[in-house]
Amino acid sequence: MKLAVIITQSNAEQVFTALRFANFARGKNDEVTVFLTAEGVEAVRLDDPRFDVKGQATSFVQQGGTILGCGSCLKLRDLAGSDICTVSTMQGLYDLTVTADKVVTF
Repeated sequence: MKLAVIITQSNAEQVFTALRFANFARGKNDEVTVFLTAEGVEAVRLDDPRFDVKGQATSFVQQGGTILGCGSCLKLRDLAGSDICTVSTMQGLYDLTVTADKVVTF
């Protein structure tokens, strides 16, 4: 199955849960792409000792998952792409959602 996981918020617990779900789906051999938009792009800098967001994101990418971030949203927050999060566009989000079998939002 091809899954799109869209994260629109920066609440550490919600982002952690979304990435745990993405990792779980990758473990089931699903093709999973995470798209960060709006406050969700702040996931790359979340630091909460209760929720290892960076660890989940790193594990996801190491399992072959892809994390994309809205370029406009990143720029608005003076953030950039990284080895974990690739800069994308609304066209990228559109393409992701129209080709996915299921779209899950957090």
